[in-house]
Amino acid sequence: MTITTKRSPKEAFLEAISNGFTATAFASLKDRAVSLLEEQGLPSNKAEEYKYTPISKRLENSISNFTEAAPAPLSRERVLEEHIPGMDADVIVFNNGRFAPELSTWDKDDFRISLLSQAAEEVEAKGFGTIAKLEKDPFNVLNTAMFQDGVFIDIADGTVLSKPLVLLSFNQANVGQTIFPRVFINVGKNAEVTLIEKIISLDDQPYFLNDVTEITVAENSHLYYYKMQNQSREAIEVSNFETDIHRDGTYSSAVISLKGGMIRNNLNLNLLDSNCEGNMYGLYLLDGKTHVDNHTGVDHIKPHSQSNELYKGILADQSRGVFNGKIFVRQEAQKTNAFQQNSNILLSDDATINTKPQLEIWADDVKCSHGCTAGQLDEEALFYLRARGVGKEKAKGLLLYAFAGEVLEHIKNDEFREYCVQEIAQRLGSEF
Repeated sequence: MTITTKRSPKEAFLEAISNGFTATAFASLKDRAVSLLEEQGLPSNKAEEYKYTPISKRLENSISNFTEAAPAPLSRERVLEEHIPGMDADVIVFNNGRFAPELSTWDKDDFRISLLSQAAEEVEAKGFGTIAKLEKDPFNVLNTAMFQDGVFIDIADGTVLSKPLVLLSFNQANVGQTIFPRVFINVGKNAEVTLIEKIISLDDQPYFLNDVTEITVAENSHLYYYKMQNQSREAIEVSNFETDIHRDGTYSSAVISLKGGMIRNNLNLNLLDSNCEGNMYGLYLLDGKTHVDNHTGVDHIKPHSQSNELYKGILADQSRGVFNGKIFVRQEAQKTNAFQQNSNILLSDDATINTKPQLEIWADDVKCSHGCTAGQLDEEALFYLRARGVGKEKAKGLLLYAFAGEVLEHIKNDEFREYCVQEIAQRLGSEF
C-alpha cells in the first residue's frame, strides 16, 4: 500500500522555488524572503493576525498548482469592457500579475513606467522592499520570494495628472494556480495623482492572488487611491498595500469589496513627518459565503498629523467580515488627531462580523477616538418608509444605500463614484 502525504502550502511554494522558480533581480531581498519563508512559513489558524481568516487552509483545499500562472488569453475588446464608463484615463493592464504593455494605453509624457528589473537600482534607492517590511506580514514574505518581475510607476516632481491612472488586473489561473503582482509607485514632490484599481476574474475557477504594492508620497504631494474587488466566488486574495507619506503629503483611499471567495486586505500608512494626512475608507457588501478581512494600520510618527478611518459593512447569507484597525501614535507625535470607526449591518442570522478597532498612544497631547457597531436595519425607519407607500424591498434598499453612502461620498472622482453607485444599487436591488 502506498501512502501519499499532502504537501502544505509552505512546502509547495518552497519546492517551486527550489525548482528554479525565481527571478534574478533583487537577489539579496529575495534570498532573505526565502529564508523567512523557510523559518516562519505561512500563518496557521492559531496565528493571532489570521485567526478569523484561515488563508493557509483555504490554499491547501483550493490550489492545486503552486507555481505562477502564465498570462491568460486576453483581447483588447475584453479590456475595453472593464473600462470605467465615461472616464478618460491612462490604463495599465496586468494579465495574471504581469504587465501587458500591448493592452495598456497611457500618455508617455504624463509619467514613466518600466519593469522593476529594468530600474532595480533606482527603485531600491527609493525604498523598494523596505516600505512593505518583510517582518510585517508572511504573505509579503511569500510575494517577495515568488514574484518574477513587477512594475515601477514614477510620477515626476511637480506633475499633476489631469486624468486618473487605472490599473486593470485580469486573473485566470487554470483551476488553481498562483499570481504574484508587484508594484512600486513613486509620487514626486508637489505632485497629485488619482489611482484606481479593479480586480477582475476571467472565469469562475479558483486562484490565489498575492499582490504587494509599495508607494512613496513625497513632500506636499497628494494621492487618491480607489479599489474595487468584484471577483469570482472561488478567488483567494491577500493584498499588502503600504504607503510612506512625507511632510505635508496627503493620502486618501476607498476600498469597495463586493465579491470573492476569501479576501484579506492589509492597508498600512506611515505618516513620517509633520502635517501629514491619511484617510482610509472601506465598504464591503457581502453575500453567499464571501469572506473579507480588512486589516488597517496608521503609524503617526511626527507631530501635527491627522488620520480618518471609516469602514462599513453590509453582510447577508453566510458571509463573514473581519475588521482589525490599529492607530499607533508615537511619543514624538504630539498634536495628533486620529479617528477610527467600523459600523456593520447584519441581514442574516448566519452572517458574522469580527471587529477590533485599536489605539496605541504614547503621546499625551492628542485627540484620538475609535468605535465599532453591529446591528440590524432600523425597524422604525423601515416602518416609516413603508407607511408612506414604499415597498418593503425598496425601503430596505434605500436604507442600506443611505448607510453605504457615507463611504461613497469620499470618492472624489465623479466617474468612479458613479460606477460604484451603479454597482451597489444593482446589488442592493437584486440581492437584498
